[in-house]
Amino acid sequence: MGRRPRKAFENREFLRSPAARKVRILTEVTYAEHVFAEQGVTDTVVFFGSARVPAPEQKKEGKINEFGVYYDRARDLSREITSWSMAHAAPAKRNFVICTGGGPGIMEAANRGALDAGGKSIGLNIELPEEQFPNPYITDELNFDFHYFFTRKFWFLYYARALVVFPGGFGTFDELFETLTLQQMKSIRNTIPVFLYGKDFWRRVIDFDFLAEIGMIARKDLELFHMVDSVEETMAHIVPALEESLRNPPE
Repeated sequence: MGRRPRKAFENREFLRSPAARKVRILTEVTYAEHVFAEQGVTDTVVFFGSARVPAPEQKKEGKINEFGVYYDRARDLSREITSWSMAHAAPAKRNFVICTGGGPGIMEAANRGALDAGGKSIGLNIELPEEQFPNPYITDELNFDFHYFFTRKFWFLYYARALVVFPGGFGTFDELFETLTLQQMKSIRNTIPVFLYGKDFWRRVIDFDFLAEIGMIARKDLELFHMVDSVEETMAHIVPALEESLRNPPE
């Protein structure tokens, strides 16, 4: 009698091969879906922002330290949103879980704020050559490590009911503009309110009015986001959006 061959799903060499790339992509989509269902995640509030912004207890070289205030504000805002969700969404069997890219900087601050409030938070980590490692404030059961950027981006937006974008670099811009483009093209079924935190930063970095003035974007596209400058201002705008989501659950 011949030796029984390995089943395909037990063949690690095959699963790591180029031929099985589609299988690996599917597992990244399916595994996250399984965990979110298991953990009762129904809605998220996503925080984007730089991994380089230092925590108050850290110091880095250069002017990046001037942006440390945004770490505190992201932490405060995340704590406020989580506390609001626990008080107002839980009775409706919903939850607005803070979701970040899982790394340091602004991401760490947002996960930390959720923990301060006694809530869960999600970290969608990605394999990068530098900077990216899971911060210690992510809920253990919701700490992911993605290989493919596009599966990670899918889960950033699938449950998102609001998006807060703090100052950042190329990665932050990529995530912001993809979200704005998908909404501009109406490729997302549900509207995701986008809040750009730090008016001076965003107005200096991107002249949105100029883009509309010269016709590169439509004037109405400026309604796809709202600039905010404090935790209180952000909460004043984001809470009505989340309340609307409670009244009219996304499809």
